[in-house]
Amino acid sequence: MKALLIDDERLARTELRRLLEKHPDIEIAGEARNAEEAIEQVGRLEPELLFLDIQMPGCNGFELLEKLERAPMVIFTTAYDEYALKAFEVNALDYLLKPVAPDRLAAALAKISAAKPRPAVGGDQQIFVKDGERCWFVALKDIVLLESEGNYTRLFFGANRPLVLRSLNYLEERLDPALFFRASRKHILNLKFIDGIDAWANGGFLVRLKGNFQVEMSRRQAQKFKEVMSL
Repeated sequence: MKALLIDDERLARTELRRLLEKHPDIEIAGEARNAEEAIEQVGRLEPELLFLDIQMPGCNGFELLEKLERAPMVIFTTAYDEYALKAFEVNALDYLLKPVAPDRLAAALAKISAAKPRPAVGGDQQIFVKDGERCWFVALKDIVLLESEGNYTRLFFGANRPLVLRSLNYLEERLDPALFFRASRKHILNLKFIDGIDAWANGGFLVRLKGNFQVEMSRRQAQKFKEVMSL
């Protein structure tokens, strides 16, 4: 598994490298000292796991995750314990206090197998959705759009807009990539509901969906979209 170490302190990165030598299944693909370097390396190296410090100059670890279109799995490494609750609100695998103890690191890495995605489910499969007192059985292929709202995801189908207690990242791993596409950090769209595509800012797309929905797609995701949809 490819990992990226993100920490402004060189000694902290060096110590984490040393601890990870006992875990050969983790390949350290690179290091970043700040959010700017991290964003570039996440896009270029496509790591599956981030070891992420929280307190960094300029942009902290949480703000960094908000800037990523698609966040890998995250293990926070920090000298501060007051961010633990927020860390789990963004679906972090674990929260390690510095200096990182070898047994805590091993326990955090053990959670990776449990977090690995399950097989994708087909578009014809019906799922049960409950929001408050209302319930639905809906086929996945009938969901037009999924929109992230923090640790929840809003589903759009017909005239319904239920909110479900699942993150967009979790749902992305369960959806059929032949039917659904991650358009941005906030949206997954159903390819069969695309009604039109317009050129947008900085080389991106503005995707129009049936039902009067519009989704902005960044240049990077627009490139992936073209690759997915090409012969």
